[in-house]
Amino acid sequence: MKTLIASTVIAVAGIAAAPAAQAGELWRATGFEQPESALADTAHNRIVVSNIVGDPGAADGNGYLSLLSMDGKVIARHWVDGMDAPKGMAISGGRLYAADITKVRVVDLASGRLVETIDVPSAVFLNDMTQDGAGKVYVSDMLADTIYRIDGDKPKLFVKDPLLASPNGVFADGDRLIVASWGKGINKADFSTAEPGGLLSVDLATKTITPLPGAQNFADLDGVIAIGDTIYATAYMTGTLYSYKPGGKPEAVMQFKPGSADVGTDGKATIYVPLMGEGEVAALGLD
Repeated sequence: MKTLIASTVIAVAGIAAAPAAQAGELWRATGFEQPESALADTAHNRIVVSNIVGDPGAADGNGYLSLLSMDGKVIARHWVDGMDAPKGMAISGGRLYAADITKVRVVDLASGRLVETIDVPSAVFLNDMTQDGAGKVYVSDMLADTIYRIDGDKPKLFVKDPLLASPNGVFADGDRLIVASWGKGINKADFSTAEPGGLLSVDLATKTITPLPGAQNFADLDGVIAIGDTIYATAYMTGTLYSYKPGGKPEAVMQFKPGSADVGTDGKATIYVPLMGEGEVAALGLD
């Protein structure tokens, strides 16, 4: 994605207008530099925010991670430096993993030290990350229709398929990965698409890719999470936060300015939305 995308995309007809779950803003933290991801570190009662700081594809050494308290207070503006353009993150085994263009950075959660850099061969534009119940970590490669799995700090190809349609957000949900796709035919000048993305499911055992019924080709999706049986996904180009339940259609829950990115959650009733264009993180409470 670009630092700012000036134009928005008109919402696809057929998306339900009334939200299934109302969301209210609890707080908003400011002063970030292109915050791309907000990940709840519940074991340490804090939120980790990734800051791109410049070109999302440039290995310029400007990127860093920040820490927020669960009520939106800044704990550390520069918690971990020495990154390029960090985006999605995941936590496994006392370590935080951050996608950083063609590498995955590994941070010791207790000390905040950058302890390892994992090169991902053939990676083009690593984006979001998640961890499954077995402690394995997954990272999407948005511009290569690919998802990698990292097991024992060794990256391995998990699935590569044009059906992924520029996979951006990934979220491990039981025996599957939920994938938020950006769409097909990306124009690299402004990241608009010839065909918008949607929500997919990838079986962790068989790697079978299944579009979620009613949630296909409706928006250029960025981040994704699940709380219970409800999936929440952001559309970066329009700033819309959508919700989706099995058997239904995507419904608009909240509208931000363009730039809503990799959402996080405490797993209960709070969603954290990084707003890249505004340099802010918003916390939403669900009714």
